[in-house]
Amino acid sequence: MSSLTLAVRDSTTMLRRNLLHARRYPSLTLNLLLTPVVLLLLFVYIFGDVMSAGMGGGADRSAYIAYVVPGILMMTIGGTVVGTAVSVSNDMNEGIIARFRTMAIHRGAVLIGHVIGSVLQSVASVALVGAVAVAIGFRATHATALEWLAAFGLMALVALALTWIAVGMGMVSPNAEAASNNALPLIVLPLISSAFVPIHAMPGWFQPIAEYQPFTPAIETLRGLLLGSEIGNNGWLAVAWCLALSALGYFWSKAVFNRDPK
Repeated sequence: MSSLTLAVRDSTTMLRRNLLHARRYPSLTLNLLLTPVVLLLLFVYIFGDVMSAGMGGGADRSAYIAYVVPGILMMTIGGTVVGTAVSVSNDMNEGIIARFRTMAIHRGAVLIGHVIGSVLQSVASVALVGAVAVAIGFRATHATALEWLAAFGLMALVALALTWIAVGMGMVSPNAEAASNNALPLIVLPLISSAFVPIHAMPGWFQPIAEYQPFTPAIETLRGLLLGSEIGNNGWLAVAWCLALSALGYFWSKAVFNRDPK
């Protein structure tokens, strides 16, 4: 059996293992999903008219739905991969990784299984939150089939990048609680991006913080694809951030995983 065939076979086995874990212990996934859904309903139905008026669009809740949904979708991805950090931390600290090291399996299959499983869960989570958004009035009528495909590819790329970072966080965490805390920036960063209000509406000293971070260009690119707004340089910035974070997370996770156990 070739090395590639062995890697694919073992990675598929590890992917199935992680998906079974997610199905048998759904509480963490459900808790992470509730946050973006609650925020979506809260900002649309409680703050929607006020936020829309403050942005200069009049008291129009439907306009604010269109604005806030792309940010909520990106926040959903960030929240979902927190569960990956917890899952990886459990594997690293409960002895199963030590057991895998003694077995005749491809060394990278464990990490690949976690990453692919997390990306699939992120896609499913985005689909669920997107369905809620459509149910309360979100429409992307101006998006073409190619733009929908690009939007899906962008969200998958963001999920891949954040998953590799979450895997690294999980591997260096001493327990599941620490992994959850270490991955908290993946939930906090969308809150201080352009997800809920435009950057120009923020205090001047805070605008660079919101602008020069990975979530803002991804959110603005998704808005442009789905709603037809100006994308500008945000598309290239979003892809660059994703590639950089993917490379960082991959080499970080690989280095920690290949380190000899104490």
